[in-house]
Amino acid sequence: MVKVIVGLKGSGKTKKLVELVSKAVEEEQGDVICIEKDRNLTFDIPYQARLIYASDYQIGTFEFMKGFISGLRAGNYDISHIFIDNFHKLFNSNTEAETVDFLDWLASFAESEGIRFTITMTADLETLGEDIKKYVM
Repeated sequence: MVKVIVGLKGSGKTKKLVELVSKAVEEEQGDVICIEKDRNLTFDIPYQARLIYASDYQIGTFEFMKGFISGLRAGNYDISHIFIDNFHKLFNSNTEAETVDFLDWLASFAESEGIRFTITMTADLETLGEDIKKYVM
């Protein structure tokens, strides 16, 4: 299952993500991962969640992120939920077609591996295509 939290800058997406990470840590049986670009959430995310700084790994493409997520899963079959903050800031390309392809891949991966994904994305909900809107919470 893939869910996307969409809103303009300053709309409270990251705050909502932090709340969802805290809830997941309390309620889910598996390991919770949170990927963020920089070190902004260091003191907001509960210590029980694994916080990964994408800038440490130079994530820049969707292909790299696919490999990164696959590697996380290969190393830990107990992962139940992966959160990704500031989705578009992680990648060099922001075309809608590439985003849709990645989200579709992620949905397929989530279903086959039994992992939930929650992503924050800075965008205007009104301008998003239907292929992305189907993932919006």
